Amino acid sequence: MVRLRSFETLMQRNERLDYCLVGEPSSQTQLGDIVKNGRRGSITANLTILGTQGHVAYPHLADNPVHRATNFLQELVSTQWDQGNEFFPATSMQIANLHAGTGATNVIPGELFVQFNFRFSTELTDKIIRERVEEMLARHQLRYEIEWKLSGQPFLTRTGKLVDATVQAIHEFTGRTTELSTSGGTSDGRFIAQMGAQVIELGPLNATIHKVDECVSVHDLQQLARIYERIMELLLL
Repeated sequence: MVRLRSFETLMQRNERLDYCLVGEPSSQTQLGDIVKNGRRGSITANLTILGTQGHVAYPHLADNPVHRATNFLQELVSTQWDQGNEFFPATSMQIANLHAGTGATNVIPGELFVQFNFRFSTELTDKIIRERVEEMLARHQLRYEIEWKLSGQPFLTRTGKLVDATVQAIHEFTGRTTELSTSGGTSDGRFIAQMGAQVIELGPLNATIHKVDECVSVHDLQQLARIYERIMELLLL
């Protein structure tokens, strides 16, 4: 929330950023081998399929939402949402959580909760995703409640002064030819990108990211500081 408020404050002041370099751990096997010049969007659905709870011995007096949702879930999983493009892989959908029942073996559940997430490319919008999912639900004649949570829109920084300066600085200090990538999750770059700024992400290795004893090389941090300084010099030329 602090990051979001800071972004909104800048917008309210009509303050514009030209460039943003995020120190997200982007490198994969060697420092600077990958630079993120964009990210996919992320939207999550919290879906409850409604049925009628009852005794398993009297199914005619109940309505099992798990049985009713089977065809919908199969279509949701098997749908190809787009083909991606030269910068982004195809949009992916993954079911993250699924829950129904009371824990008893003789009770038909009254509700089925399904949580699923889309990581979407610039070929789609969150509005299109919501409309397509809700059209599926209607077509399968399901009673449901759904809540959508948009975590971030996709963004992309095409070749330009910031990308060129970053690629050059990495090569000068490491001799490596970096790869531009939009893989991975969301990052704080999604806030700044809404301002029209060029945004890239360059940081240390992500081999231990979110693990116990997460760590980075001290040498890489020192090298990064030099690369960052050189990027700023190149931008000011």
